[in-house]
Amino acid sequence: MSKLYIIPTPLGNLEDITLRALRILKEVDIILAEDTRTTGILLKKYGITKKMTAHHIFNEHKTVQAIVERIRAGEKTGLVSDAGTPSISDPGYLLVRACVDQGIPVECLPGPVALIPALVNSGFPSDRFCFEGFLPHKKGRQKRLSQLAVEMRTIILYESPHRLVRTLSELSDYLGSERSCSVSRELTKIHEETVRGTLKEVIDGFSRKNPKGEIVITISPDKGQKNNA
Repeated sequence: MSKLYIIPTPLGNLEDITLRALRILKEVDIILAEDTRTTGILLKKYGITKKMTAHHIFNEHKTVQAIVERIRAGEKTGLVSDAGTPSISDPGYLLVRACVDQGIPVECLPGPVALIPALVNSGFPSDRFCFEGFLPHKKGRQKRLSQLAVEMRTIILYESPHRLVRTLSELSDYLGSERSCSVSRELTKIHEETVRGTLKEVIDGFSRKNPKGEIVITISPDKGQKNNA
């Protein structure tokens, strides 16, 4: 029996790959990639020629068991997402759980994950924090926002650019417009930007432009101010 390797890949700057990750990518028999085209760019840069197959949210339920059987048969398998660490708001959890349940070794390499640089860049307390990933789009969204309104730790969320202003506005309604926040986008890329201010100030700023790229929202801990919900 071989094992499943969870291999973090750069958020944007391809120089952020670790030497160990490159070695494992060269050693595995097959790479499961969220998007083979995106992973292909990384492999080409480092001269790695390896068989790839797509593993994403649209097929992972159907393919997990077949992948597990291939690993059990001795196939050394690496899992990557388009950027960052697989299973952190990306595909991977189902496969990892299936491997663990069936006694297949899983080894996760350390590496990039967007929430950590965004948290550090914010300047908010980083000793204790609450990572929410993406908020529910519909069902359960208001309930989750209500729960965040009484959260005392630094809050970290992922969001897409076209929903950013809506989410910030809802956070303002539930947490209070004067709550401090930090919005990081395009982390490690040429146009990396971190915007800080109150929720009201940041909403005003992003309402005047169309943000692009992957976005991380960081909210300061509640210091006792009243929320407006």
